[in-house]
Amino acid sequence: MKRSSLSFVEIGNDGEPKVAIGQLSETAREVCEKTATLYQTADSFVPWVGYLAIENGVVVGTCAFRSPPRNCEVEIAYFTFPEFEGRGFATEMARHLIQIVKDTGPGTRIFAFTLPERNASNRVLQKLG
Repeated sequence: MKRSSLSFVEIGNDGEPKVAIGQLSETAREVCEKTATLYQTADSFVPWVGYLAIENGVVVGTCAFRSPPRNCEVEIAYFTFPEFEGRGFATEMARHLIQIVKDTGPGTRIFAFTLPERNASNRVLQKLG
């Protein structure tokens, strides 16, 4: 079932959300800082950036592109914060990134790295094709 309750806020080059969303959890703050560090090495620009996933004003996870597409390929990543796992947020975050690729880079191959054993992340990728 497709979730429609998530909104996505870009993480800026300074590690701050581009839209005020209130107090960030320690995990969300750490994600923002690490995303800003990634931007320094990945030559990121909109829309090939990191995003906070928000439901009802609460940050429930994050999703991002590792870098802009290269050689018609782009890597996606997504992470649901532990206290929000099992609610379909990872699927919706991956779906959001896939839609960005479809809208801006038709023909771009999308990939993600996961652990080889069967897990929630593998199921997300299988579900979304």
